[in-house]
Amino acid sequence: MPTLAGMNTQQPIAPKPLAQSASARHPSQYPRRILLAVSGLSPQIVTETLYALAAQSDAPFVPTEVHLITTREGAQRAELSLLSDDLGWFHRLCKDYHLPGIAFNRKQIHIMRDANERGMDDIRSPQDNRAAADFITARVREFSADPDCALHVSIAGGRKTMGFYLGYALSLYGRPQDRLSHVLVSEPFENSIDFFYPTPYSRVLQTRDGRLADTAMAEVTLAEIPFVSLRHGLPAKLLSGHASFSEAVAAVQASLAPADLVLDLRARAIRAGGQSIELPPSELALLAVFARRLLSGSGPLTAPPKSVPDSAWGARFLREYRAIVGTMAGTDTTEHALRNGMDGEYFSQRKSKLEKRLKAALGPAATAYLIHDGNTRPRHYALRLAPEAVRFEDGTIGTP
Repeated sequence: MPTLAGMNTQQPIAPKPLAQSASARHPSQYPRRILLAVSGLSPQIVTETLYALAAQSDAPFVPTEVHLITTREGAQRAELSLLSDDLGWFHRLCKDYHLPGIAFNRKQIHIMRDANERGMDDIRSPQDNRAAADFITARVREFSADPDCALHVSIAGGRKTMGFYLGYALSLYGRPQDRLSHVLVSEPFENSIDFFYPTPYSRVLQTRDGRLADTAMAEVTLAEIPFVSLRHGLPAKLLSGHASFSEAVAAVQASLAPADLVLDLRARAIRAGGQSIELPPSELALLAVFARRLLSGSGPLTAPPKSVPDSAWGARFLREYRAIVGTMAGTDTTEHALRNGMDGEYFSQRKSKLEKRLKAALGPAATAYLIHDGNTRPRHYALRLAPEAVRFEDGTIGTP
């Protein structure tokens, strides 16, 4: 640890300029920089982590804002010890180490809410656990949705379940610029209710065992924790909209699980990647065409010619379409459009719409369920799934 005597406490500490590549920036170079922490009854975690990040690091990460997730009592303790005029240890830290404009006020202390939207006092029941997980995940998703933000997450405070959910949420939503850490405090200052950070001057306090110690001699160590980012496995709707912790986990698990496709023509839906997805009859009919080809071992298909109706293609498509919507006695617009066969433009439109719906529902996991073109010319289209991974709900294979 650098000696405090050697620190220049007269000049503001700012992030050092780092070499910037076209693909990545150091977290300190982002215009919005957030320290997000969880705490229970020890709000010191905020000042200890902030000190380690901004005041003692060789490559300082000075947050532009601090956010704390805690309980009702934890929020009260944080306000009184960190923000009050009497104690105000957050403001003291910023003054002692000349940390520029870090936004942190009572609005940035987030009290976890239970299933009934009441502030939580503790995490005791399974319902509390679910509510805490959802609340913490929502904050991480919100902050990570901002591309101009670098997020530093500390799991050192609060109950172990809070730290676990916060770290797991960062794995679900974290990006290359985001970081995860735990802070360690030297003895005898660890767990001392009067210790908040190593001061650049002598300050004597009494520890829990009755000893006297000078906070200028304390050491705070930031242990950065590598994490595996699973963000690429989440569908776009879970990245941008509301989703529970369990929904996000299920989406990632589905993206990593072996592909499995069930076509339910009566319900006008499929089950893929562990999700039920409703499809319009035309997109479902096209998928059914290729599913039957796969199950019957009939091999890939070439697309119908551009602007020239292909009667064989029209027949195989309408066979699936009628199984979905029934016979419409020639009044249906799809039946009318394909009365002379299907051309390449119609095929491409249906294929494109099917692909968009699958990607919207499944995210990157949709790749396994798409109709692939074989990457050769002429194009030969087929599902790449193993035959044993595909079935029709009614158990039939039918004519390909």
